[in-house]
Amino acid sequence: MKNLGKKIFITFILFTTAVYASVTARVEPPVVHSGETATYILTISGEKVHKPVLNDICGNQILGTSSQTSIEMVNMDYKKSYVLSYEFAPQKSCTIEPVNVEVDGKTEKSNAVKVVVKPASQDKDAPFVLSLKPSKEELYVGEPFVLNLELKQSKNAAVVDSKFIEPDFKGFWIKAKSQATRQETPEYIITRASYKLAPQREGNLTIKPAQLRIATRINRRDMWGSFMPQVKWRNYYSNEVKIHAKPLPNGAKIVGDFTISVKADKTEITSNEAVNVTVTVKGEGNLEDIGTFKPYIDGVNVFDEKIEIHGDALTQKLAFVSDKDFTIPPFKLAFYDLKTKQVRQIKTEPIHIKVKGSANASSSLNIKKEEPKITIKKAKETSVPATQNSVNYIWLAVVFISGLVIGIALMFFKPFKIARKEKSFNIKDEKLLLLKLLPYKDEDEEVKKIVDILEGNLYGGKKEKIDKKLLKEIIKKYDIA
Repeated sequence: MKNLGKKIFITFILFTTAVYASVTARVEPPVVHSGETATYILTISGEKVHKPVLNDICGNQILGTSSQTSIEMVNMDYKKSYVLSYEFAPQKSCTIEPVNVEVDGKTEKSNAVKVVVKPASQDKDAPFVLSLKPSKEELYVGEPFVLNLELKQSKNAAVVDSKFIEPDFKGFWIKAKSQATRQETPEYIITRASYKLAPQREGNLTIKPAQLRIATRINRRDMWGSFMPQVKWRNYYSNEVKIHAKPLPNGAKIVGDFTISVKADKTEITSNEAVNVTVTVKGEGNLEDIGTFKPYIDGVNVFDEKIEIHGDALTQKLAFVSDKDFTIPPFKLAFYDLKTKQVRQIKTEPIHIKVKGSANASSSLNIKKEEPKITIKKAKETSVPATQNSVNYIWLAVVFISGLVIGIALMFFKPFKIARKEKSFNIKDEKLLLLKLLPYKDEDEEVKKIVDILEGNLYGGKKEKIDKKLLKEIIKKYDIA
């Protein structure tokens, strides 16, 4: 009888869960603003449930998932439920199609759910008000302007947590950001900050609204009817900003007000020693559009580093290597001056570099040697004994044979001497090694790698090691001595 009662009870439970088997779907909240997240919730009633696999929702990536299981008893009936939650960020309004779920061996289908996405908008009556205000709305490409950000927070607003998402500055250079300042009034807490921006291209540009996510504490009833504290997130938006960027007149590419200077670490060097030069441009304008200052100088190897920009200053380092005297030409910069409304050109002074013992110094010497006057005197005829003539012939023969032997010996000795000279080439002399590898740089990628390392070590302050095995192969390949 006991087993019979147990079987009846189990059968009753299975019957009631089968009766209540269902799948319902909803979205919280059903209406969201652009950039906000929503939660797709599936409530499944049944005993045995195979959770559905969702790859996306309305084409949007699933950001997070969670699940809960509960058992309820209503009028002596037991009901088991599963709640599956999927968080996502809808980009536009859409309808989530029904989802198939296997429940107690049967395929159940959920209802379709609509999601409404509204454009981000500013609510000036909210407890948190964000606003953006530009210093200029019409300007030239590359012309700097200031975008002021203000957050007005009601003192009565309770905040558990917050997250600020700055505007999308697509189409603008961010040149600087200020530190936020805070001010209190009887009703509000006001926070201010600013961005220094410059448009990258001409036309109508839009700065999308800034976003502030605020978490507040609320009380919700749980499944047992009790109040349980929870955290609720809400988004607040600023206004968007429209900027009209005009093309620069007279074909100019740079706009602003600048100064240019150059500094060389030395003006007198030894042969193949590097002259390190730093070019500096300071001022307000689109420094990002300034190209390299690397010049071409005949007979001089010039190495340039990447341009660096910090705030309102641009710097570029260059190195010049030569075995003869040369002149570094003036560095020039042309830009459109907003004050004079004209294109100006600024430049540095040329720098003359003296190379000690340079090749052109020796070639410039023109020394004339006075030719000595030759006086030929006729010798008196004297009689030479026969024995003396025979001795002279013997000595001539000895000298000839000795010269022949020495010449043959030199022919055999010279290759060994050259070999020793080649063998004495010191690969640790990075300056000499760089000069010997430069002719092969453009035609061999392996040579280019080693040249780049040498340039970085010599003129960039680096200490990178060279693959000696690869270097020896290159020296052997190109017969470098």
